[in-house]
Amino acid sequence: MELAEIRTYPLKSAKGISRSSARVLPWGLEGDRRWGVVDPLGELIWVGEHPRLLSVSAVETPEGGLHLSAEGPGEIKVPPATGDTIPLDCSTLDRAVLAHADAHEWFTRLLGRPARLVWLDDPGRRTITEKQGGLWDGPLHLVSRSSLRLLDDWITEGAAERQEQPPCPLDIARFRPNVVIDGEEPFAEDAWASVRIGEIDFRVSVACDRCATTIWDPATQERGKEPLRTLAKHRRWDGNTWFGIRLVPRNLGDLRVGDEVRPG
Repeated sequence: MELAEIRTYPLKSAKGISRSSARVLPWGLEGDRRWGVVDPLGELIWVGEHPRLLSVSAVETPEGGLHLSAEGPGEIKVPPATGDTIPLDCSTLDRAVLAHADAHEWFTRLLGRPARLVWLDDPGRRTITEKQGGLWDGPLHLVSRSSLRLLDDWITEGAAERQEQPPCPLDIARFRPNVVIDGEEPFAEDAWASVRIGEIDFRVSVACDRCATTIWDPATQERGKEPLRTLAKHRRWDGNTWFGIRLVPRNLGDLRVGDEVRPG
């Protein structure tokens, strides 16, 4: 079993970036989800309300800013965030730093509503509940290609039962993983208590319950019923649907595509 893909998401809810390697820090992968888009009250703007966020390409610049591009507002280079620290209406994060005013205008044009870009200056402030068992809200999210293939099979079978046109296989980007593994039985990850990827040890903190973000096609920003409809049939318990697991690192270092994956 091997590490097949590594992905980071510099801007929450925007496109991910495929990487050949990534640094593991206590709160997750370096550069992952440090930027976000909020409304004037400090509440995070999410994909379900504004799927155009999925069309945004966001790449960190060498000096610590962000390069943004999307159809409509075009491109903009945002300098490092040095604005005021503002309160956020977020259950796991109390405040963040405002980006440059040009970025607020760019997202307001994109979304058609007032919006502001913020930067998380200290990831250590972002905690999760004891129930999830982690110290940080940015642990690594792991999914399995074999689990996705089985889910695609279930979706195809369901379409046949309903006499519908079989859908295209799901893009794994719907699940916004940080690491994608291959070479294990479908959903074997459900039973893991720990895993070693390359030279990094992780404990499994919690299975990942899936929200409505997954029903938006990241390529077209169109809304459908999958995968939640099929997950509700095959992978529903405790009032949620489940796909993937969350990991908390026990030591730090680098992950590389091709690393061996060894469950504990």
